[in-house]
Amino acid sequence: MPTPSQRLAQQQAPDALPVMKQRWAELGFFHWAFSPDLIAARLPKGLHVDTFEGKAWLGVVPFLMRRIRPIGLPPLPWLSWFHELNLRTYVYDDAGTPGVWFFSLDCNQPIAVEVARRFFHLPYQHAQMRSNLSNSSVEYFSRRKNHPSSEAIYKYPRPFDPKPAVLGSLEWFLIERYTLFSTDPEGNIYSGRVYHEPYQIEPMAFGECSTLPFSLNGFPEPKAPPDSLISAKPVDVSIFPLKLVGITADGRR
Repeated sequence: MPTPSQRLAQQQAPDALPVMKQRWAELGFFHWAFSPDLIAARLPKGLHVDTFEGKAWLGVVPFLMRRIRPIGLPPLPWLSWFHELNLRTYVYDDAGTPGVWFFSLDCNQPIAVEVARRFFHLPYQHAQMRSNLSNSSVEYFSRRKNHPSSEAIYKYPRPFDPKPAVLGSLEWFLIERYTLFSTDPEGNIYSGRVYHEPYQIEPMAFGECSTLPFSLNGFPEPKAPPDSLISAKPVDVSIFPLKLVGITADGRR
């Protein structure tokens, strides 16, 4: 299990040069508590379930990607703005480094899907997506291309008076994550760092929240509303290169 100092260290910028810049905007975080055993059965060896008060967590995160660009290049209008919808959980590696494990990342930019699959070994999925934004709220729609008959819909408020998450709180555990883990087809485990200023967040009243990503990834769909609902202000993000962590015994994703 990560130590408090290991968790805090994640909020510091890496001593390295980023390879990419991007902005994450219109963020909604919908989280449900799950049995750690259920999550552990879906992780590669070398990664372990990170828990808060004995519970594992699965989160659905709709948001907009903006101004995506490699370092030294400008954003491109037809490539650098798109939608993403993630199903994720929280893990740590054998060294105690806390991070995120993605079960799926739906995206409506085909080039971004193929680049992320090839170079970051992430389970991106092609999707048709759109959103309607007002001064106070977000309406978000996603339809995975290999499941066109089903649409995931999210409606949630934009933050009005956001503040940083309280250190050690559930919200801080869920969102202050700066390492992702992934595996390639040969079973190699990689970690990748990101850096941004701490999220400015606000709890939100329950809106409309599809649980379709759970069934699309082989999990039971929750029957109850989310245990945690958070909206967040946009953050400007630096992306750093992947690093090899280890090799799984059986190559499972």
